[in-house]
Amino acid sequence: MATISYLTRIEFDFGLAAKLPDFCAELGMKRPLLVTDPGLTALGLIAPIAQRFAEAPATFDRTPANPTEAAVMAALAVYQSEGCDGVLAIGGGSSIDLGKAVRLLAGQAPPLVQYAAVEGGAARITGPLPPLIAVPTTAGTGSEVGRGAVIVMDDGRKLGILSPLMLPSLAVCDPELTLGLPPLLTAATGMDALAHCLETFLSAAVNPPADAIALEGLARGYAAIRTAVTDGRDRQARWDMMMASMEGAMAFQKGLGAVHSLSHPLGALPDLMLHHGTLNAVLLPAVLRFNRPAVGGKWDRLEAMLGGAPDSQVAVLNREIGLPAGLSAMGVSRDQLPAIAAAALLDHCHATNPRAASEADYLAILEESF
Repeated sequence: MATISYLTRIEFDFGLAAKLPDFCAELGMKRPLLVTDPGLTALGLIAPIAQRFAEAPATFDRTPANPTEAAVMAALAVYQSEGCDGVLAIGGGSSIDLGKAVRLLAGQAPPLVQYAAVEGGAARITGPLPPLIAVPTTAGTGSEVGRGAVIVMDDGRKLGILSPLMLPSLAVCDPELTLGLPPLLTAATGMDALAHCLETFLSAAVNPPADAIALEGLARGYAAIRTAVTDGRDRQARWDMMMASMEGAMAFQKGLGAVHSLSHPLGALPDLMLHHGTLNAVLLPAVLRFNRPAVGGKWDRLEAMLGGAPDSQVAVLNREIGLPAGLSAMGVSRDQLPAIAAAALLDHCHATNPRAASEADYLAILEESF
């Protein structure tokens, strides 16, 4: 038996950020908390949006690169002290995930860790929750249409909180917000989107609609990513990458796999603050090779779409768009790998990898990606 559910309301077009006050009003938000990160504030992207509101929204702009439970609690304190009645999350996946967690705790009691999937938390998320509008400024995570948030908890674990109730009330996808994204961040976030499409398609779970969306997103993103990296003002490439990102997240309702089982604990390493999309890109070739014996004819379909063996094509693409050659180039040390392999077994994405992976298998993948 397969249980399939999709998703939430999505508005997608250039220039939609100008309509955010109207969207907030439509959802009954009179005093939203605007959640973002310091980089977007410094770039001047947030001020023009805030100025469109008759009354400037309360703002939390201290989202870390990998959102933490401590940051969620700090943002929740602003939400409560300012009398907010909803969340407007603007940024990459970190800001949107943090906004999801704030919204969760605005409707349900802390601590946050009790809602993590590996703690059996989905059954504890019952609502009602205040409205949430998610506005991506990168084309990678697709968190604006994702049913989860990934947060580094106070105990150091990077955990997913998963529930249909975590879906934003509205996703506002404006590719214009990505036109100024630097090439390396375009590459890293773009590979995050492609990893979502690839892992979802290969996942052992049964969800043909998700497979179809994943393949469409993969074809679109693979055709556009090089142009988006080399010419960031190309509006069609930016539109296609944002659509591919959204499709990747629409598809991964089906489940992900070993790439994310490894990238989550790697992303929780406190001394490195590694970028999630870059980690996915670096890990993807070795994971594809590991999974090949278990994916049957799906490998052939990917080979035809990508113009060669998927693992080789991804490795070539990584080099062409300037991403690191391996984990060591990102600052990971070999003595950190055994703990990451052990943690991968406990990640919520482990169960939907197409080939069963042991701790030794995960360690071998890490060594191959080193």
